[in-house]
Amino acid sequence: MTITLVGAGNLATSLAPALVQAGHRIMAVVSRTTASAASLAERVGAKACTSVEQLPASDACIFSVTDDALPGLVARLCPRHPEALFLHTAGSVSIDLFRGHAKRFGVLYPMQTFSRIKAIDFSTIPIFVEANSDATLQVVGELAHTLSTDVRTLSSADRLRLHIAAVFSCNFTNHCMTLADRMMREAGLDFHLLMPLIRETFRKLEQMPPAEAQTGPAARGDKGVMRKHLDMLDDVTMRRIYADMSESIMAKAPLFPSPLSPKGQEGSE
Repeated sequence: MTITLVGAGNLATSLAPALVQAGHRIMAVVSRTTASAASLAERVGAKACTSVEQLPASDACIFSVTDDALPGLVARLCPRHPEALFLHTAGSVSIDLFRGHAKRFGVLYPMQTFSRIKAIDFSTIPIFVEANSDATLQVVGELAHTLSTDVRTLSSADRLRLHIAAVFSCNFTNHCMTLADRMMREAGLDFHLLMPLIRETFRKLEQMPPAEAQTGPAARGDKGVMRKHLDMLDDVTMRRIYADMSESIMAKAPLFPSPLSPKGQEGSE
């Protein structure tokens, strides 16, 4: 398949080489910045563009840009290539975005966290697909199967639920790691001291449901320890996160139903 790639960010930087490795040809890469377009285009032997008006015709056009940028780009590009297949890669954007702009359209959503500096094996990534017709879905599915062995059809509504779950399990988790890293640095400690704990935390999830794997002071209702932790946290945001997370954990434990209040607002026991 000949493919035009709109976007040169984290996902596009991983997707473009994977498409080429799967036997497809990237005709062009378009990005708002010349450097980004040129860098990715050079890697995959494509034309670098900074405007959708410069894009050559291709079998398919894949949008890999921010959700806010999608509507404008779709409206500008789709009418210029009426016979092409148009796909977006967003977890939280409905397929309906293309209606009224394209004849053949769908979604190719690889559920994974991507970074420019880290290569990733696409063959193990679950890819969720959707299309505006059965015939188009077959084409999108075949394209997805050239990238991954795990391809599933999913509606826009269920994909949005999946995306929210992905944000909790990946993005929020990583932010907690960022906060932990900051605390360790402030104490003059190396973040990598936590790595055995982090690895075991995720290993357990391979063997049991997350709720059963939960440990810590909130899981056992140890309010004394939690208050000590809160007293040590000077950052208001970190205190609020700690209190809210602890309250959420405790709410799942029937023996300890009382919520944990922020510092200075504790209720009576």
